[in-house]
Formats: sequence, structure tokens, C-alpha cells
Amino acid sequence: MDNPLRVMVTGGAGFLGSHLCDRLLAAGHDVLCVDNFYTSTRRNIVHLLEHPNFELMRHDVTFPLYVEVDRIYNLACPASPIHYQRDPVQTTKTSVHGAINMLGLAKRTGARILQASTSEVYGDPDVHPQPESYWGHVNPVGPRGVYDEAKRFGEALSMAYHHAHDVDVKIARLFNTFGPFLRPADGRAIPNFLVQAMDGKPLTVYGDGSQTRSFCYVDDEVRGILALLESEWVGPMNLGNPDEFTILELAHLVLETTGSSSKIEFEPLPTDDPVQRRPDISLAESVLGWRPEIDLSEGLSRTYE
Repeated sequence: MDNPLRVMVTGGAGFLGSHLCDRLLAAGHDVLCVDNFYTSTRRNIVHLLEHPNFELMRHDVTFPLYVEVDRIYNLACPASPIHYQRDPVQTTKTSVHGAINMLGLAKRTGARILQASTSEVYGDPDVHPQPESYWGHVNPVGPRGVYDEAKRFGEALSMAYHHAHDVDVKIARLFNTFGPFLRPADGRAIPNFLVQAMDGKPLTVYGDGSQTRSFCYVDDEVRGILALLESEWVGPMNLGNPDEFTILELAHLVLETTGSSSKIEFEPLPTDDPVQRRPDISLAESVLGWRPEIDLSEGLSRTYE
């Protein structure tokens, strides 16, 4: 590449961040991976440590960071309910103070910044599928509120910096993403089911399994994130797979993929767990020409391997 960019990925040693670092390095950019390893692991990026264009910095984004960069992908934050409820105050600080610090850095350096938001801003939605114009149905004082509301505030901060300081911001509302490098004890449905199936243990389905999710394979998600940051779109954009499955359907597909003889056990549904979740991706299709290419079955096979 004639003019490689200086790119920073916060949360770069996490599941999604490590895949993003891989793709950025493959494109010829200089990559600064920033992570405090609260929920991530060096194993995700150990294969990158000797790359001449890769640098790892152990840093907590709740504290300011003074570096020179052209692009910022702010992915830093625990994404699994198990992790973000373990230390809810730190989760909120990571999303809020982290966004303030990264947006401030973008303002100072003139960098273009992508703020990673989430489908959780829609809460337990009254509108289905969820378009970007839907404002959501979130319980601000429930057990999930520390994550949901902090991400909503991160979006508000991003737009405030854009309007007040002309910061070039992009907001990616990421829906359920899966693939290699997910932590076995992540707490989300796909890693839970895969590990339980491989260990011959019962698959734990919460509620009656009729709640729905839409699962996007990580390669597709990263492709969408990269396209969004390099686009001229400002504001939120859904990035996810619009194919919708019940959790019970997912459990049976995992059993089929792994060939496991595990049984399925049902447990009470957690408080405020959304009943349905599916992105309207018409905006991403029209603006980016993006849509997922890898279906759930193929993605599960790759992740299982």
C-alpha cells in the first residue's frame, strides 16, 4: 500500500477486535492494538505480535491516550452479560469515559472514528425488525441497563462531538456476532452451546427457547465495519444478519453441527432478556452495498473447527 494509515483499535485483543486487527494488517495498515485485557486474552493476537506493522499497548480507555492516528475503531467494552454485569460500574465507565477519551483524541488528531454500539440500544423492541429510526425500549434501571444505556450515551456523545466539533464519526449498531476466538465461558448462546455439546453436557436454553436472535459471522461483521468507517455516512447503522432463529432452533443446529448426543435443558429466562431481535439492514445495503454472505450453518461449522 502506498499510503498506509495509522489505525488504532481499542479492545483490539478481544473477539471482534482481534479479527479487525487481522484484516487491517492484511490491508497494509499500521495497527495499534489497545486493550486492558479485562475480558480479552493475548492468545487472540499472539500470532500478530511479530508483525512489523503491529503494536500492542496495555491501556484502559477510561484514561486519556495521547497518540497520533488516522483512524480509530472504539470497540473497548465487555459485550457479554456475564462480563458487563460482573463489574457494572467499570462497564459504564468504559463505554462513557472511553467514548469521551476516544472522541477527544479524534478531535485533536482529526482522525475518523467508529464508535461500536450495539443492538442492545433497542432493548426488548416493540418494533420488528429494528430500523435505525427506532428509538428503543430499554429498562434503564434493570440488570442490563449498565450496558444498554452506556452504549446509548456513547451514541449521543458521538453525535455531540460531530455537531459541536465536526468530528467525523460513524456509529455501528452491531447485532449478535460469532466466530473463532470467542471465549468458551463467554456466556452467550453460541459459545455456551458449542462448549456444552463438545463436553457432552446438556445445552442450557433459557425460557422456552422461542426468543429469537440474528447471528452474524465475524468475517461479515468486520467487512461491514470497515466499509462503514470508510463511507461518508454519519450516524447509526445496523450491521448484522437479518436471518432470524429461535434459540431452540440454534440449539438443535449446534447438536447437528457437532454430532453431539447432549440433551437440552430449560432454565428460567433472565430479567429483561429481549424476546426478539432482528436488524433491518436496508440502510447498510443501500449505502455500503453490504449484506452478510455466510449463513449460520456454515459459520457454526467454522467456529466449531
